[in-house]
Amino acid sequence: MCSLFPPFPPEVPVTAVVQSAAVAQAAKALAEAARTGTPCPPVRDLFAADDVAAAYAVQRTIVEERLTGGVRVVGRKIGLTSPAVQRQLGVDRPDFGALLSDMAVPDGGTVPAGRLLQPKVEAEVALVLGADLPHAQSTVADVIRAVDFALPALEIVDSRVTDWDISLVDTVADNASSGLFVLGGAPVPLSAVDLRGVRMTMTRAGEKVSEGSGADCLDGPLNAAVWLASTLASMGDPLRAGDIVLTGALGPMAVAAPGDTFEARISGLGSVRVGFAAAPEQGDQR
Repeated sequence: MCSLFPPFPPEVPVTAVVQSAAVAQAAKALAEAARTGTPCPPVRDLFAADDVAAAYAVQRTIVEERLTGGVRVVGRKIGLTSPAVQRQLGVDRPDFGALLSDMAVPDGGTVPAGRLLQPKVEAEVALVLGADLPHAQSTVADVIRAVDFALPALEIVDSRVTDWDISLVDTVADNASSGLFVLGGAPVPLSAVDLRGVRMTMTRAGEKVSEGSGADCLDGPLNAAVWLASTLASMGDPLRAGDIVLTGALGPMAVAAPGDTFEARISGLGSVRVGFAAAPEQGDQR
């Protein structure tokens, strides 16, 4: 499984990352927002423009603090796989965050009211590894050999930043805007599905709210997995057997409100569902 959270992407010099007062301040603000349920202002103004190294240092600080509470890192999520979102944030590569054991929601489960601040839902392909990916220049063949099976997945993204007013620095610092994740329960070997060619439809209360294909995720989920495997291996913290990899959205995300139910169907992989508990009536203390 994944070990401690890696400090920064390989293109950023080690000397650029310091445990500065700004890193500590940003980590404290984001953690406090998660604890209280009140979003915080963007943290980007605490750093030099486009200081992704500092943002990953914030992310690492937050995740390592979470690990002291007894949760485990169970995998990684890849974000910013959509060219449109990359253009919006002015970047030309994805980002990543950590998946923790307490982020998992069972298929068909319900997210408790108040668990998240500003949730949105997107459908993805999840890969579960049966072997390590230790090479800093991983190939698609390496990834295919390492993957044990694929699953349909829902990622419930969230932002601790007010009104989702995020830049690249904000989302990286905020653990790539991660929230929760849901995995389908019927594993499919890669030999049985063309991940680039899969079609996805996601509904909310039976009404279609998103659609897309495997090609909409970096021209195929395996490409996203290659990027992640290479990036983490170059840091000395490679993906390990048993890790879950959420490869990125296959279509637009949809806002989730109390009482909503989402279901995603991905051709060749099946379906996955999640609900959001209705908000309690004012004054209801149950």
